[in-house]
Amino acid sequence: MSRRIGLFGGTFNPIHHGHLRLARAIQRRAGLDEVWLLVTPQNPWKEQHTLLADDIRLQMVRAATRRCRHLVASDYEFHLPRPSYTWNTLQALSVDYPDVEFVLLVGGDNWQRFPQWFRHEDILEHYHIVVYPRSGSDVDMTSLPANVQVVEAPLMDVSSTQIRQLVHDGLPYRHLVPAAVADIISRRRLYL
Repeated sequence: MSRRIGLFGGTFNPIHHGHLRLARAIQRRAGLDEVWLLVTPQNPWKEQHTLLADDIRLQMVRAATRRCRHLVASDYEFHLPRPSYTWNTLQALSVDYPDVEFVLLVGGDNWQRFPQWFRHEDILEHYHIVVYPRSGSDVDMTSLPANVQVVEAPLMDVSSTQIRQLVHDGLPYRHLVPAAVADIISRRRLYL
């Protein structure tokens, strides 16, 4: 039987407790063997000017997942053409790991604009998708395709944007990120 691996993409700028809680919950509730946290070098939807270098964000994700069973930090998209379109990533992964069933993890906010994604019809046709709730975005459960599953998972009450602002303003933020990530932010003087 092939392994089922969830793909949780993001800029993780920085990764925080909300990301980790969400990934763990989806891994269990969707019956996944692992969740790969794909550090995205260039998200087509996000501005680049606040984005830390790829290697620093990957270092933080590796530090955050070091002791997390079933969660894996991945730099896979670093080696693909940019911007990072999900269809291209899924196709490359399917070639490199033919014995793995990849499951795309998508927040409710991104699911609402999924029809705008590059080759979204092809993604729907070839891959299983797990949608998780996000604040302010409702998912219409009555019109989901057969290969799309909604998983109840904890809502993230923190954002990377909020953490960057707290660090910049010299306010407490360590309770929002794993200790190893806080140490990297502090030692490298990030987001100041």
